[in-house]
Amino acid sequence: MAEQAELMKLLQGTALGDQNQFAELYKITSPALFGLCIKMLKRRDWAEEVLQEAFIKVWHHASEYHPDRGAVSTWLTSIVRYRALDRLRVIKPTEMLDEQLDYEESGTPTPLTAASLGQELNALQLCLDELSDEQKDVIVLSFMEGLTHQELTARVSRPLGTVKSWIRRGLQSLRRCLER
Repeated sequence: MAEQAELMKLLQGTALGDQNQFAELYKITSPALFGLCIKMLKRRDWAEEVLQEAFIKVWHHASEYHPDRGAVSTWLTSIVRYRALDRLRVIKPTEMLDEQLDYEESGTPTPLTAASLGQELNALQLCLDELSDEQKDVIVLSFMEGLTHQELTARVSRPLGTVKSWIRRGLQSLRRCLER
């Protein structure tokens, strides 16, 4: 994404209702944010809808951004991420099943691919088991369930710095373990 100062200027213009500043903010930031949507939702149509909803929120709430709480790019990313998580929460189970069936019909992995994936998952599970309970819990909650750092602090009743340290150290341990 662009430099913080440029994004800040564009967001301030957006807060004042300047459509040109908003259009430029969208032009600069939307590719990366769309990539995040695709990564989280796995469907282009849902990603497009979520990105649109997120930028509508940015347009209406740009004045609520506080620089002391973080970078503009972080603020935009969190809006998109929360919108994507909201979308995932309301997806009907049948929609997810339909998606899974479509995938299975079009791209069932070969036995060799399935075996390789199974070995990788086994290795990951063994490495996860080597972590402390705290590290394992926050990594699983963060990466598998999509909880934010703030949600993690509430869930485990620990300070933000502690949660971030657990995640960082846990990921370092996983990396070392998986490289063996």
